[in-house]
This record gives sequence, structure tokens and C-alpha cells, in this order.
Amino acid sequence: MFACNPIQTMKTFATFGALLLLAFSVSAQVKLPVAPDHRECASHEKHVQMMGLNPEYAKRQSDLEQHTAAFVEAREEARQNGAQLQPVVVTIPVVFHVIYANETQNIPDSEILEQLQVLNDDFRRTNADQDNIWPQGADTEIEFCLATRDPNGAPSDGILRVPTTVSSFGSNDAMKFTAQGGSDAWPASDYLNFWVCNLGGGLLGYAQFPGGPAATDGVVCGYPFVGIDGPGAGAYNLGRTGTHEVGHWLNLRHIWGDGPCGTDDFVADTPESDGPNYGCALGHISCSTDDMVQNYMDYSDDGCMNIFTQGQGDRMQATFAPGGSRASLLASNGCLPAVPDFDLDAAIIAVSEPSGFSCATDVVPALTLFT
Repeated sequence: MFACNPIQTMKTFATFGALLLLAFSVSAQVKLPVAPDHRECASHEKHVQMMGLNPEYAKRQSDLEQHTAAFVEAREEARQNGAQLQPVVVTIPVVFHVIYANETQNIPDSEILEQLQVLNDDFRRTNADQDNIWPQGADTEIEFCLATRDPNGAPSDGILRVPTTVSSFGSNDAMKFTAQGGSDAWPASDYLNFWVCNLGGGLLGYAQFPGGPAATDGVVCGYPFVGIDGPGAGAYNLGRTGTHEVGHWLNLRHIWGDGPCGTDDFVADTPESDGPNYGCALGHISCSTDDMVQNYMDYSDDGCMNIFTQGQGDRMQATFAPGGSRASLLASNGCLPAVPDFDLDAAIIAVSEPSGFSCATDVVPALTLFT
């Protein structure tokens, strides 16, 4: 007959209860991140660092600004002369690298699709929350799609899921390298790389301006701020961190130019400002003009942001013009179906053996096939 020791049973239940409470506490810490008190973006700091450390990057930035100024001036003159600019919508293939240390950080496909929709709505000015306070609000004629094929031409859903042992990343680009616990970039000439991970230091995200190294090119967003109402997103719950960072990736500066009055963001139709705005400071005046706090390139809450201007659209479009730093994306096939309309059962991607020139009479080839 089985005999029950009541003292031992009580100890067992006490131990089980303690373990259950510990598991709940750990789970709560993982699932409930706390949103920062205010928006922080490291894009400008990364840009300044690269300008000081990389003379080639600095030269490319100088050339890029000359190219951009000429392009924008030509478009402005055409409008003043009554010319109707032919709309050319640019579609950018996006690959999301979801880097996760736990299941909360491994955000679902639905949040990624929400983020993609936010980008399309914001850049095409079809967002339902536009308030039309600023008449210079404009459709930038830029769209985004999930990549349908990988760099080898194989089918893809545009979402890479990469487990990591790194609990938190910073702004040192480690999430962009498999060897550092992240995920290697797809070719920057053909894709927008969008890394999603756990960012520390109060950062919501950051981006690399055009002209930087291809291996680190793209945008980074903290996982709570991707899509709509992510866990712990707080006031940054509408995907506008992604919109803000992609703006940087397409060569937009912060609305205040990252300096005091007189510092330029290189866009003529955005009012001067002397610093970032937080919350939704409608009517705030600096540099003797109203701040455009609703602009995606300010630091306002997501629910306040709702506008890119015509000048910002021109500046971004300059990157796709002939000679522009993102012009190669126009020839990308990343949004095309991976399987052509004609019959194709297999294709040779690479020849592993023999390598180089061979005079052997007997050769055993080794091929990599895509089927």
C-alpha cells in the first residue's frame, strides 16, 4: 500500500509553488518590456561617427549632397514652370531579419505585415490619420513589398527568423552579422534589410544613411515597435519608428537638422527648429516658426506623426535617379515571382567541382541546383 508523508508532500508543494512563481516572474519580465520615456534614434550619431572615421564615406556624402541638390532644384524649377512631373512609383523589396532570444522577441508574421502596410500608407500618404494641417504634405511615390525571392533566386517570404544567444543589442551593428549573433545582410543593391531585435539603451531604432558599407546597410527597429501595438510599445505603437528609420535610409535628416536654429535638414519646405519635439506639441514655436511636430522625422509620438513633405519626397526620390545611391534598387527582381511563367524544372546555381581549369580525362562534377 502506498503511504503518503504529509510533511514531505507539503515540502513538495511548496517547492513546486516557488518554482511556478519564479517561472511566472521570469515570463512576466520577458513579455512586458517597458517603453522608453521618449524617442531615441542613433542614426545621426552613427552618421557623425562614420564621417569622422571613414574618409571614403565622407567623400560619398559630399557627392551625394551635390547630386541631391541638383535633382531637387530641377524638380522645383519644373513645377514653377508649370510642368507636370510624370509620377514614377518606386517599389523596394524588403527582407525582415527577426533576431530573437525568446518567443516574445520572435514577433509573428502579422506584425511584420502590419509594419509593411504602415510603410506603404505613410510613404504614399494614404494613412487614415493625416490631418492636413500642412499643405506641403505629399505622396513620396515610394512603396515596399516583402521580398519574394532570395539573392539566389529561390522563393522567399521575405522574413528570416534567426535565434540568438545575445540578450540585447546596441548601435554597434552586431545584429547585422551572423558571427556576432545576428543575421548577415542580403545585397544592399537589391533589398532593404530591416533588422528586428531587442535593442538596449533606450533606443527605438536607427538606420544607415546612403553611402555606407553594404554589409551594414539598412534599418534596425526594436521588436516592440514593429507593427501595431507591440508588447510594451507605449506611445510608439503604430509602426512609425520604421517609417522614421526608413526615412533616414533614404537620406532624410531629423526635422531640426540635429542642431540649433540655422542648422539645415536640406529640405526647403520644412520649418526650422532647434531641437526634437516629444509627445504631440502642436503649436510649439522655435526659430520664430511653428514646428512641424507631425513630421515623421521629428521625435513625436506615433499617434502625432502623419506627414512627409514634397521637399522630403524629392530628396528621397533623388536617391533613385541616375547616379543616385539607391538607383540599383530600380533593377532589383526581389519583388518578382521566384518561378518564371515558362517551364523551368531546375537551374544550376554554382559549380563546386571541378574548381578552376582541369585537364583530367575523368571528372566528377559537383553542382548546386535550384529546383
